[in-house]
Amino acid sequence: MEEQEKKILCVGLVCLDIINVVDKYPEEDTDSRCLSQRWQRGGNASNSCTVLSLLGAPSAFMGALCGGPVADFILEDFQKFHIDVSLMSEHAQCVPPTSVVIANITTGSRTILHMNRNLPEVTAEDFSKVDLCQFKWIHFEVFVSKDVARHFGFLSAEAALRGLYGRVRQGAVLICAWGEKGADALGPDGSVVHSDAFPPETLVDTLGAGDTFNSGVILTLSNGGGLQDALTFGCRVAGRKCGFHGYDGIAENSAN
Repeated sequence: MEEQEKKILCVGLVCLDIINVVDKYPEEDTDSRCLSQRWQRGGNASNSCTVLSLLGAPSAFMGALCGGPVADFILEDFQKFHIDVSLMSEHAQCVPPTSVVIANITTGSRTILHMNRNLPEVTAEDFSKVDLCQFKWIHFEVFVSKDVARHFGFLSAEAALRGLYGRVRQGAVLICAWGEKGADALGPDGSVVHSDAFPPETLVDTLGAGDTFNSGVILTLSNGGGLQDALTFGCRVAGRKCGFHGYDGIAENSAN
């Protein structure tokens, strides 16, 4: 198979996002109205597939899916973005993973309440049946998020990379995005590569910005680009995504 025809495989979660847009974060024990509410296909690997597809890269998703009306909605949305779901396994008896999102239109923040009761993860046995020749890149979510870095006590992207690099195999590149401070990467030579952030004129929606950044980096690296170019493109496309709700505008904005 020609390299340019091969797909990028994202392994991980797909869930239902119920997104509530508000003009201010609600106080506890109050009754308030949303500006809008919508369903959206979510999950880190699922979101990355969406962004890759919008950027022109053929993508495939591998993970588990529940049955029922939520599954129908998710599958229809995968199809809308031309994402290959042939490696997805269905578990009709499981409860659909759900994220309730409070998106503050005034600050651009997103607050997430996630529930995943019993949907299984992809197993090594599942993966052993996959024909790897059809893919040029396989993404397992090994990017370091700001939340994970803070959980381990790190206060910056560079500190997180240097503190965690000993946990990855020799020769690996570790990448960490840090919101408005941009993103850093650390490779085997010990030098840190940095890109500034590219915020939109108006901050609208940060939900999925990290998955968008990951996709931009993966797309550049999978096409043979360098680490600096990958970080910069990832930050640019993530910044543009923060300027509108959802993902549909990414292709148009990334072309400008």
